[in-house]
Amino acid sequence: MSSETSKPARQVSPGAKLTLLLGALTAFGPMSIDMYLPSLPSIQAELGTDAAGAELTLSAFLLGMALGQVFYGPLSDRVGRRPPLLIGVIVFVSVSIGCAFAQSIESLILLRFLQALGACVGQVLARTVVTDIYDRREAARMFSLLMLVMGLAPILAPMFGGWILSVASWRGIFVVLASFGVVIGTIVMLRLPESRPQHVADHAKTESPFRAILSVATNRQIVGYAVAGGMNTASMFTYIAASPDLLIKTYGIPPQYYGMIFGMNAFGLIAASQVNRALLKRHTSHHMLQVGIRGGLAIALGLLVLALTGFGGLLGILVPLFLLITCMGFALPNGMASAMTIDLKRGGTTSAFVGSVQFVLGAIASAVVGTLHDGTAIPMAAVIAGALVLGNLTLTFVVGRPPAILAE
Repeated sequence: MSSETSKPARQVSPGAKLTLLLGALTAFGPMSIDMYLPSLPSIQAELGTDAAGAELTLSAFLLGMALGQVFYGPLSDRVGRRPPLLIGVIVFVSVSIGCAFAQSIESLILLRFLQALGACVGQVLARTVVTDIYDRREAARMFSLLMLVMGLAPILAPMFGGWILSVASWRGIFVVLASFGVVIGTIVMLRLPESRPQHVADHAKTESPFRAILSVATNRQIVGYAVAGGMNTASMFTYIAASPDLLIKTYGIPPQYYGMIFGMNAFGLIAASQVNRALLKRHTSHHMLQVGIRGGLAIALGLLVLALTGFGGLLGILVPLFLLITCMGFALPNGMASAMTIDLKRGGTTSAFVGSVQFVLGAIASAVVGTLHDGTAIPMAAVIAGALVLGNLTLTFVVGRPPAILAE
């Protein structure tokens, strides 16, 4: 890698306070998705729509997460990390309140899209701050550590959402999300320092945002890692979109117990991410990405067979899902770290591009599984298996051998 895109590490071990704050920022998206999952049947009933219509509120959110990052990433390279971050939090809080007052499924779909335009700022800039501060190997370990903090969202959010539904309607969930945004936004304003390196600021003055995005989007290895990691994100959101209706309606699981099942799967994700963090002391992020995505494919094919045959009933679905989500604890942080450490002079733009690719793929997958919805686990299993087949092919034939920075 050229000297232009490398820099000495300014910090080699994560600080607890910074980790917690970055994790909270990264959790804007997962909190906005996971907390309201148990309420999808209630939204469906109150707003007079079907399962596919309710799931479009998720697809719209994922699309907003994808598009918004393209704006915030290049902007943060030009003006710094703090101003776009504060703008995004204000948007998130304002629109979350609007979601609480939605009167139709169409208005809620639109508001969820706008809510995501604010929520995405936390993810794109948390990743960017990591690569601003940490060296290349520690960045991969930091992404794994962030998954520990962020992973609390899928464990606690559905259970908390189920609890809110027991005392209030689904609208109360969006009031809680707005309150969460106010708290984190205040902490960011008071405690998060500007992290943009001088070489990023200097380089951003020499090219337009469009040229920066074009440069990143034509880098074969960045694109390869973005798509390979994005297929894991697509699998995750396929599971997120399909599992509420599948488990609550088809298998008759109460919403509060659905939250517990969702939390158990998130625990597998967290545990694997921390094993991954330890293994990164001896292995590259590229190697660990291979482990996660190939293991996930093997399990996904098994899930598809069980869904087609009905063998094992509910356990035949839950057990492979747990193992599949666990494999993502290896694939997700390493896919992101591998892409983010290739072109460090365009850190915000790279983060935006990779995040956008992942959420576009997630939005497509969740829309497809909603369209194919038939009340069984077959559409979910088929979409997940197809996504991971494509992810493995991309890692093998597009990325190929890891770039020198990742092979060191």
